[in-house]
Amino acid sequence: MTTYPITLPTDAVAQPVQTSFRIKRVVGRTQSPFTGTQQVYRHQGEWWESEVSLPPMKQDIAKKWVSALVSLRGVFGQLYLGDFDARTANGSASTSAGTPLVNGANQTGNTLSIDGAPASASNYLKAGDYIQIGSGIDQRLHMVVADASSNGSGEIDLSIEPALRTSPANNTAITVASPKGVFRLASNETNWDANAISVYGVTFAVVEYLR
Repeated sequence: MTTYPITLPTDAVAQPVQTSFRIKRVVGRTQSPFTGTQQVYRHQGEWWESEVSLPPMKQDIAKKWVSALVSLRGVFGQLYLGDFDARTANGSASTSAGTPLVNGANQTGNTLSIDGAPASASNYLKAGDYIQIGSGIDQRLHMVVADASSNGSGEIDLSIEPALRTSPANNTAITVASPKGVFRLASNETNWDANAISVYGVTFAVVEYLR
């Protein structure tokens, strides 16, 4: 029996050769036909999307990926996924992460206060690094959009995108190494190709799981 979210295969020879990773937003805009002035409203909808292309693989490795994707039953199941090109932080968190935790309950918006980082760590996380908040079906993936250093107590205020969808509980774990969110396939079709010598080609697209 498949338990969701699933973890994708980690074979070194089958890491993606091409990925597309992006954030989508729902922002409304109207423009006056007379003056050109604009009104913009940012709605709450924000989510990650990705397309992944795997290298040519022999059948024994390819079947691991194919079976994992098929087990999702189209858009029904969920999987863990992060930005394959940003699994390691560019900041000092890559070598000295400490034990980062959410610092305080009831946080909202685009700033997240954390503690548990090494004291006075310069550029603990740099703009473009990712963090994962929480674990399991409710874990979320966020990008840090400004360099962030810790104070003498290991506390940091992170500027993040997208905004917090829900307020994480105090002391929720923060993951800075290979952070992942929860996604589902973008389509109910799962496709793969194979040639006469059983070399496979596998690509798939996903959207962030929201509820």
